[in-house]
Amino acid sequence: MSAMKNSVFSEKIYSFLLAAYRWYLQTPERSLDQAYDAALKIQEIEDKHFKGNKIDIELAIYSKSVMDYFESDLNKLLKTVKMRLTEFRASRWFLNEENQKAAQKAGIEYLSPSLVLEKLNFIDQVISKYTTISDQITSKALVVQPPNLPVNSVISDDKSLLVNTPTLPPKILTQNLDKKPQIKRKTDTMGILPRSLLSTITRLQVELDPNSEQEVIQSFRQTQRRTIISIRFILLLIIVPLLTHQIAKAFVVGPIIERFRNTEQMQIFLNSEMEEEALVELERFEEKLKFQNLIIKAPPLSSEQIEKEMGNKAIELADEFRHESSSAIKNIFADLCSVGAFIWLLLVSKSSIAVLKDFIDNIVYGLSDSAKAFIIILFTDIFVGFHSPHGWEVLLEGVSHHWGLPANRDFIFLFIATFPVILDTIFKYWIFRFLNRISPSAVATYRNMNE
Repeated sequence: MSAMKNSVFSEKIYSFLLAAYRWYLQTPERSLDQAYDAALKIQEIEDKHFKGNKIDIELAIYSKSVMDYFESDLNKLLKTVKMRLTEFRASRWFLNEENQKAAQKAGIEYLSPSLVLEKLNFIDQVISKYTTISDQITSKALVVQPPNLPVNSVISDDKSLLVNTPTLPPKILTQNLDKKPQIKRKTDTMGILPRSLLSTITRLQVELDPNSEQEVIQSFRQTQRRTIISIRFILLLIIVPLLTHQIAKAFVVGPIIERFRNTEQMQIFLNSEMEEEALVELERFEEKLKFQNLIIKAPPLSSEQIEKEMGNKAIELADEFRHESSSAIKNIFADLCSVGAFIWLLLVSKSSIAVLKDFIDNIVYGLSDSAKAFIIILFTDIFVGFHSPHGWEVLLEGVSHHWGLPANRDFIFLFIATFPVILDTIFKYWIFRFLNRISPSAVATYRNMNE
């Protein structure tokens, strides 16, 4: 009977793996079709509501609510096109001759190269209207470089998270974007009048400019959009891996592990530490029985009664540690799924990463020197300070217990003896190389507070 059940289960697993492999082989064609369908929907909206022209949010053809509706649909469709094209390129990169032969054996027919090129040309024609230079300038305007710092701006193709309102960037942020930065020497900055006086005159000119109010409003809107995008992206980086871990553990990995470990012959303990913990728990239970018997002044329990209670407790402990072992195995695969989801989120959110980097830079550069020094001392004392080995030890033991691995004391002590030292070296080099050049006053304050 058990052999029949195993054969039926093996057939189900084989059919599931075969279907998954066919789905993998059909990924390039499926992703291209989905991108093509999204481009067709964009063209349908253009033909039906904008007379074949570009979906321009600034046009006053409809009311604001209707234009917001079109803008939302356009952003979703553009994001779908870009994600599916990325999936198409990645799947074709992994596709080799063996996979093509396997697809032919499985009866999967790929599209002809001419049809693929035709669909790609159509998609490029549709989305090229929405990836113009003005959109790139808007994306650059969201990522503001700090003054006097040679920071290379990161521009991504994903504009759907950045283009939410029809406002234009301030003039001061969009001018001379294509020009290479020129290195100014100290003699070039010297003039007849003091620079403070010239900066005051420039500030008065800006304040008297009739367009300055509009530029301030546009700058505020861009800052607001940057903050919203950054906070939303941070929440996604936290929530998506956690949800992926719980869903994969409960609905994907969990049933498979329980299916294979739902027999009595399976190993209960994954390592010797679990077995020692179970033995200690059993001995403590026996001592507890004897102690309770002495307290209530009842007749002493016979050896048979003690053996019976011990047997029931041993069965209970076996079930508990079998469940703990299964949970540890589930955690390994669920963590891999979470890491995959985290990496995927980083790959498809390049523009959000650029905006988040600029958001963090603005916060860091906006702090005072004392606040910067306080944060530096706090993080260094936590990770590489005098009491940090105890924290690293607890962290490594928790990770080992989470994955069902034995806590190797030699490895933990070797890690504590090397890794914080490497972190401390990298941190000191960062202070000497970069922070000393960016904010010398913060370094001086850090040294004074550290002394």
